Amino acid sequence: MGKTRSAADTGGLTKFTDVVCLSDKTDMPAEIRKLFRHKKVSYCLLPLDRYQELRTRPDLVGTVLVDAEGTDVAKDPRLARILESLERESFGIVLLTQRIRRPVRSFSLVSSESSFSMPSTVESISLDDLWARISINLADRKHEHSGITVKPAASACLTERLWMNHPVDQPQAGGAFVDSLKEQLRLAGLLQRDFLPSKLPNSDQVHWAATFLPAEWVSGDIYDVARIDEQHIGFYVADAVGHSMPAALLTIFIKQALQMRQTIDNSYRIFSPAEVVRSLNQRMAGQKLSGYQFVTCCYCLLNLKTGQLTFARAGHPYPILLRKGLPPQQLEARGSLLGIFENADFTQQTVQLQSGDRLLLYSDGAEPLIGRLHDKEGFRYTDEFLALTDGSITQIVDRLTDMANSRDVNPAELDDLTVIGLELL
Repeated sequence: MGKTRSAADTGGLTKFTDVVCLSDKTDMPAEIRKLFRHKKVSYCLLPLDRYQELRTRPDLVGTVLVDAEGTDVAKDPRLARILESLERESFGIVLLTQRIRRPVRSFSLVSSESSFSMPSTVESISLDDLWARISINLADRKHEHSGITVKPAASACLTERLWMNHPVDQPQAGGAFVDSLKEQLRLAGLLQRDFLPSKLPNSDQVHWAATFLPAEWVSGDIYDVARIDEQHIGFYVADAVGHSMPAALLTIFIKQALQMRQTIDNSYRIFSPAEVVRSLNQRMAGQKLSGYQFVTCCYCLLNLKTGQLTFARAGHPYPILLRKGLPPQQLEARGSLLGIFENADFTQQTVQLQSGDRLLLYSDGAEPLIGRLHDKEGFRYTDEFLALTDGSITQIVDRLTDMANSRDVNPAELDDLTVIGLELL
């Protein structure tokens, strides 16, 4: 797997390295270094503050080992931001949080409050277990077509954070039921995330960023970014009215019902955005859903060759175009909620993107961070959002995620939040 390098080598990456250890310490734990030498993997130590170097050369990184021993992961915004950022770039991550003072079971691996690698049910692991986690990441990195897929576990939802920070008294007799229900909802949330894209189609033409923050264990939002062919990428955000389990179940239907293209014999036809939204509306209306379940959606089709973006929306917040030197621009198209009128009409609009343009597509849970429509003033952006508009799409989405996670809101006002963005390079 490559020649072993000294852990003290903190220089920039110049060749492929199996394991990059991010740490504020001056050296790796001795047993970890011994493990890497025994397994003959290359490794190096990089200060946490230099994590951005990994994002500039992801092709030189096998997997990332984050040494956060002595750090309160749940309360360290810097570490959470690093983990979120690396995960969006599809790095395999292993987080070490606590040194266990026992001879065999050496480290504890637990999940932070951000969405990334390890499940929170793991309390401690042996070095053999640690190596198994690392080797899976390396297999996925080096043999992308081997059939092995490694997906990060989900972050704790907003309600779960409030539960942990402000626990409520409950009768002992109901405790087991509550714990069982919580576990079922947690597993449902993990299953729902399996329907999200495991990797964004970044290229030398376009860069993507996304964040997905359920208000509860499951979300009423869903999104996708899919390459339709070599020239076209289709992407959308859909938001079922309400949240929790009923809305989450509806998102699975949306995922399966939304069709971007039609295959006919040995050829195919790409549906226009208006066709995509119209067909989804007809399928929803045809289901005769109980409980008056409605959905908002915005679907976009990007032509990589021409830079043209065509979009259609159904009651959803307008996409926002960010262009250097100009104020943010809402991209408007007419369309009502999905699932109300089977024969509803939906229009589409086309905009020509330029190099450096960034586009944001988001659910209404992000409106408190981005901006809202006011009766007398029209749509007004927040000052916090306007301060971000000169950044890259990754910086903008990262900062919106930080803002969402740091808000102190009433649990009754929580809403699912989803943001996806692109930047034309």
